[in-house]
Amino acid sequence: MQEVILLDGGTGRELARIGAPFRQPEWSALSLIEAPEYVTKVHSAYVKSGADVITTNSYAIVPFHIGVDRFFARGEELASLAGRLARQVADQSSTPIKVAGSLPPLCGSYRADLFKSEEARPILEILVRGLRPYVDHWQAETLSTIEEAELVRDVIGPDEKPLWISFTLKDDDVSTDQPELRSGQSVNDAVYAALKLNVSAILFNCSQPEVMGSAIRVARELLISHDSEIRIGVYANAFPPQSKDAEANSGLDDIRTDLNPEGYLKWAHEWVELGTSIIGGCCGIGPEHIQLLHDRIVDKKSISCRSPSE
Repeated sequence: MQEVILLDGGTGRELARIGAPFRQPEWSALSLIEAPEYVTKVHSAYVKSGADVITTNSYAIVPFHIGVDRFFARGEELASLAGRLARQVADQSSTPIKVAGSLPPLCGSYRADLFKSEEARPILEILVRGLRPYVDHWQAETLSTIEEAELVRDVIGPDEKPLWISFTLKDDDVSTDQPELRSGQSVNDAVYAALKLNVSAILFNCSQPEVMGSAIRVARELLISHDSEIRIGVYANAFPPQSKDAEANSGLDDIRTDLNPEGYLKWAHEWVELGTSIIGGCCGIGPEHIQLLHDRIVDKKSISCRSPSE
């Protein structure tokens, strides 16, 4: 049996909600630059809500958010600060808290067409150097292509810290039983890649809740066939489907009214029943959602990593 691990929720929107410095193009990185105490407040709110894992506020520490010159001058410093702030909150908690080192899309969120490994590598190397002293595991997230995941493994190397890989899915067709990454690559191929990359968890994030179930089914079937103990995780967003040329964090999209804490909880129940053992939230999912997940699922639920028939 696997206990359910509870992640935190989105950081950028929560920073904006509590009044932190927040604007484009810096997005959530602006608080690191101008008012890091707000980042601490967000981490603390998620710990108070019952999260087992808090994620470093390093998602927007990339050139397309903070600028090329500033990134190469201060990127490692800002990544180190993001790691240190999360580590301090985790270490001060009365309950065990893990720190996930967020490794974001490096050439543009949702934009598989912009990914170039040779351009992404030096960016990733800087982030890894800054975060490494502070994190318990690596969380490469909102990845649109398998190649991004392969680059992450290559850069972090045979690190003793576990690697979690999280892909974002096409979510304009919620009826499909053949889920795809935003690159058009199949979830099936992504899971095969995860097996080869020796990851500890494969997750799906920053997509509508409706597309997560089919991805979980595909992933679980393949992992069971390989007798793998890799965990499956989900942390969906709360806004409508995004077009194929959309860029995540290009603006504050409207939040779906049906994805309040109770509405999101219904999806989370389904994901856990399907075999997910890591749940949390992405854009638009806040501390109140995480609190309800903690109270109604995590305190009461462990799941089998085998198929229901076994």
